Amino acid sequence: MSREPETGITVSPRDIHTSLFDWQKRIVQWACRVGRAAIWADTGLGKTRMQLEWLRLVCAGQGTGLILAPLAVCQQTIREAAQLDMGVRYVRDGSEVAGGGFWITNYERVPKLDTGVFDAVVLDEASILKQSDGKTRRMLIEAFASTRFRLACTATPAPNDPEELCNQAEFLGHSTRVRMLAAYFVHDTDGWRLKGHAVRPMMRWMSQWAMALRKPSDIGGDDTGYELPGLNQTVDTVAYRGSIPDGQLFAADLGGVGGRARVRKETLADRVNRCVELVNREPEEQWVIWAGLNDEADMLNRLIPGSVNVKGAMSPEEKAQAFLDFADGTIRVLITKGSMASFGLNWQNCARMVFCGLNDSWESYYQSIRRCYRFGQQRVVDVHVVVSDLEREIAENITRKERQATGLSDELVKTMNETNDYGKVA
Repeated sequence: MSREPETGITVSPRDIHTSLFDWQKRIVQWACRVGRAAIWADTGLGKTRMQLEWLRLVCAGQGTGLILAPLAVCQQTIREAAQLDMGVRYVRDGSEVAGGGFWITNYERVPKLDTGVFDAVVLDEASILKQSDGKTRRMLIEAFASTRFRLACTATPAPNDPEELCNQAEFLGHSTRVRMLAAYFVHDTDGWRLKGHAVRPMMRWMSQWAMALRKPSDIGGDDTGYELPGLNQTVDTVAYRGSIPDGQLFAADLGGVGGRARVRKETLADRVNRCVELVNREPEEQWVIWAGLNDEADMLNRLIPGSVNVKGAMSPEEKAQAFLDFADGTIRVLITKGSMASFGLNWQNCARMVFCGLNDSWESYYQSIRRCYRFGQQRVVDVHVVVSDLEREIAENITRKERQATGLSDELVKTMNETNDYGKVA
């Protein structure tokens, strides 16, 4: 890959809001200079504050800036912008955008906007480019292809994830998916995987337009206040007493996707009751319960007085308000799905959560935990995973994926910071 040109502007640390740490200011300076940049920072490191300052600076008081975020995150961002003396307004369609200034909306409303009026755009939780379907992903890439300033913010991605890396590179205009796959990946029976000899060349190329960190000291900052207090992960199993598949003397395994669904339904009542026991054991604590099935969520809601079940039938505004109420402490037990709430929300006020079953998505599990287990959390976070004894293998697989991804991300941080200067004191 060729040298990527810097298309941004030069700013002084004195121009950046005094509430940002020095290491955050250096990141903002670097991203302003690059112009079309990615900030891959772990949960709780202040991505929201950095992206707001980046937007303010590249628009230089005259341009029009847009932030795209999950709906539940929009109001959180508006609150944080106010702390920076920055007015950000929520917009539902293009008719509400009047003149310059800063606007925020959720991804679903992009087709209602005239994206050509914006001088800068921020993708908050940019992993949306991987999670969304091909049509939505292509729409986002094409809608902002001519936008001068672009910033993609998300937690540190796994460097062997072609979907995550290729989509962000294409959104930022540094490479197409086809070119990037041809340069760094090989396709075999297991799909696309990173070529062994391509790891460091790819990371050196990405370091021109992306930065990564897991903690402030990764780029020369002070980790004081950023040491997480600890995470307890406990697998709670319930006995499977359900049907025995044809041809078996006993239910020895899950039997594929269909078997997983059957076991999950047949153990639903026992798993829900175990979750209720856990919540009742600490009645003074706030709890998040992650449910995968509607029946799980409905039953939990009936059995836990005062709980709030945030579900698909609610309006987007109702969901967002419930998430904010939980963050403010007015809801004790929140029941929801990872697909609705596992990205972007800040719930350091809570140190207890339970998964009423699991799927095979490490990213969903990781992100769900990081709503509470993030920098700013003052207490040890207890995570309970309630599954049938037959599903223990799923929990173990998730743990294995977390260890693997963490190691790869550490290598990403190390390599990218060796080849970039944003870690050096300005």
